[in-house]
Amino acid sequence: MSEPPSTRPARSTDRRTLLERIVEFVSPGPDSKDELIKTLADAEQRELIEPESRAMLEGVLRMADLTAGDVMVAAPRMDLLDIDAAYEELLHVVIDTAHSRFPVYEGQRENVIGILMAKDLLKLQRAPELNLRTLLRPAVFVPESKRLNELLRDFRSNRNHLAIVIDEFGNTAGLITIEDVLEEIVGEIEDEFDDQQRDNGIYTLADGAQRVAGDVPIDAVNRAFGTQLPDDDFDTIGGLVAHELGRVPRRGESTLVGGLRFTVMITRGGAVRWFRVERAPEAEATSDGGDVD
Repeated sequence: MSEPPSTRPARSTDRRTLLERIVEFVSPGPDSKDELIKTLADAEQRELIEPESRAMLEGVLRMADLTAGDVMVAAPRMDLLDIDAAYEELLHVVIDTAHSRFPVYEGQRENVIGILMAKDLLKLQRAPELNLRTLLRPAVFVPESKRLNELLRDFRSNRNHLAIVIDEFGNTAGLITIEDVLEEIVGEIEDEFDDQQRDNGIYTLADGAQRVAGDVPIDAVNRAFGTQLPDDDFDTIGGLVAHELGRVPRRGESTLVGGLRFTVMITRGGAVRWFRVERAPEAEATSDGGDVD
């Protein structure tokens, strides 16, 4: 014989205190992501959270709406290695770009066959009989539509630091690194070189070129290169270069200003973070017209 149904009201699973429920009723939580971001900004103003914490939380929220295609380095600006190139040529590219990993292609740039660690290139110097193909690591391919939060999870689980981004037709659209993804959360991740000459934001690269921060004063660049770039209307070198171009240059772009070639290394937040700067050849400098590669 079945027991009659209990008339006792079901016990609530809501373990919040009465005060917590009253507070929520009087001041309901945000209903959208934009409202949540405004709430975080208000919490910062009331000194409930630190500015760095607020920026990081905002980065996490915004990252959920971004895809690999939004953050990737576009294919034309990818630094690639040719599997058939001579060792000296490969070494020059590695030193010049200062990356730790490089996609390697065969025949056409579209045909990426693997990833080479820069440190593995040293093995060829000690053992020239080695075949470069034996040093390649498998390339990881992801679609442009891949969400950044999913990509970060894949990077962590697979211990990959770089992925090739492909478009809907299977063509190479660009590349993305784990650093690119993390920087959307925490801001720019500076490497060990960024501590060098931090006071003036200018230091020498291995090949003799200079790495110059976008917020370096123009007069500091003039002193370093012996130039006479105008500083009447702009304070920073990034502002001057953007003015000469009529827009903020994109990563990998180059332009001539005052006999110097400025190549964008890193951009962040709609501004150039780092330039590679070198003196332009005399013939190139005399035709200085703000050209863009």
